[in-house]
Amino acid sequence: MRKNSFIQGALILTIAGIIVKFIGAFSRIYLSRLLGGEGIGLYQMAYPIYLLCLSVSSAGLPVAISIMVAERNAVNDYFGGQKVFRISMIALIMTGVFFSGLLFFGAQWLVDTGIVRDQRAYWSLLALSPAVFCATLLATLRGYFQGLQLMTPTAVSQILEQVVRVVTMIAFAVILLPYGLEYGAAGATLGAAPGAFMGILVLIGFYYMTRNWRKELASEQDASIKPQSAMAIIKRLLILAIPVSLANIMLPIVSNIDLLIVPRRLEVAGFAVEEATTLFGYLTGMATALVNMPTIVTASLAASLVPVISEAIAQKKDDVVMTRTDTAMRLANLITIPAFIGMCVIATPISDMLYATRDAGPCIAVMSFGVFLLGVQQVTTGVLQGMGKTAIPFLNMVVSACVKVFLSWNLTAIPAWGVLGAAWATNADFGVAAVLNLIFLYKYRRYTMDILHTVKLFIAAGIMGAVVLGVYHAAFTLIHSNTLSTLVSIAVGGVVYLVAIVVIRAVKPEDVQGVPKIGPKLAAMVSRMSFGSKGTGD
Repeated sequence: MRKNSFIQGALILTIAGIIVKFIGAFSRIYLSRLLGGEGIGLYQMAYPIYLLCLSVSSAGLPVAISIMVAERNAVNDYFGGQKVFRISMIALIMTGVFFSGLLFFGAQWLVDTGIVRDQRAYWSLLALSPAVFCATLLATLRGYFQGLQLMTPTAVSQILEQVVRVVTMIAFAVILLPYGLEYGAAGATLGAAPGAFMGILVLIGFYYMTRNWRKELASEQDASIKPQSAMAIIKRLLILAIPVSLANIMLPIVSNIDLLIVPRRLEVAGFAVEEATTLFGYLTGMATALVNMPTIVTASLAASLVPVISEAIAQKKDDVVMTRTDTAMRLANLITIPAFIGMCVIATPISDMLYATRDAGPCIAVMSFGVFLLGVQQVTTGVLQGMGKTAIPFLNMVVSACVKVFLSWNLTAIPAWGVLGAAWATNADFGVAAVLNLIFLYKYRRYTMDILHTVKLFIAAGIMGAVVLGVYHAAFTLIHSNTLSTLVSIAVGGVVYLVAIVVIRAVKPEDVQGVPKIGPKLAAMVSRMSFGSKGTGD
């Protein structure tokens, strides 16, 4: 086994992410039908508590492990990387046991104090407590393999974890539901622990399978390197991990801003309580879910970037840092810009196709811009974390969250804006964080986005958007089916976009050269099709 290239690693994680999302969507649909709204409510009451415990127990250490293992291996200090892994494993076993026990023994307190509003959710909290330990250990192992730039173990473990989780949660829910709704909901949450345990077994298997490759690494150990003390390793782990942990905690906090502000301010704008609730559902339950889908790719790019950038920094290869950053940004924009334009121009048909209502269309159209902005934020966060500047993305998230609160509070209360004000506030949240990240990348590495390339992508996506809109209306006139018309327009738009980016040289042969297996053939095809390919430059 050998380490994955940057693009290969991102592709592996992207495919795994899509599979996991698909399986997760199936499980949510089935559970909703099995448990009903009330049962799902009990299920959802326990999960935020579990996620909070998990965020604190792992304390951002997986990212820190990835950075430090990559740094050690980059300077031929394999033993140092192994020491980082061992110390991290011991630390996270201790925190995992502590927070798992805290959730188990504190479940009754959470119910008694009213933090969890329905006392029936007690059983779901108990069922999730062992999952905290298992998931913490799993995250440690994934951080280690990502530090070695082996993304396949993480990808395989994610898929099998999700499969086992879904199978067991459905099985337990079916078995326990006859005893009462609260037990059925608890059965659904029971799937988290077996799923995480399966992920652990998979990664232990990969650890065994890679023993010969790791021995080869060990044979290249630089004997002149002095071993780091355990305290020095722990100190560095904490410096890197705490900001990441705080950023992880910020994510649910930021998402709950809308819950606290939007319904109240919509009522100030003149909407009835029922109308405000409906509009809130369009924003958070429909538009936000769609915006997050294309960012599976950018999240995978960010995860692959962290060890690659850390390795380059350790080896003092500034050119590699710039090249990898630029490649990641180009690839992210290649995906997110057409997703933004396409989602924007047929937002209402998409809403009708997926959610059986056209009323979520305006929210989807506005928030589609967030796909591009969130992509830039995620990639730049990965680069900064790889550079060891883990505190900067967190602080930028805090600033952007403050901007979101201010705008959401004021814009949502304006009748002419309403829920669209909250949507623009979310875009501003992503945008401010992305811009601040770019400012710091320029400060530390003099990195700037390729404006010409970005403009070319917007031109190609604009052509695609016009075609998509035209094809949709033409198809709907002929077949009178929104779903078929939407699917046809998306398919045609995809082909138009691919042709456009090649013809106007928004994608170059070197951009696709690194694609596993088919990269050289794609590069040759792009070279032949590109407008002005015989010339030099763009």
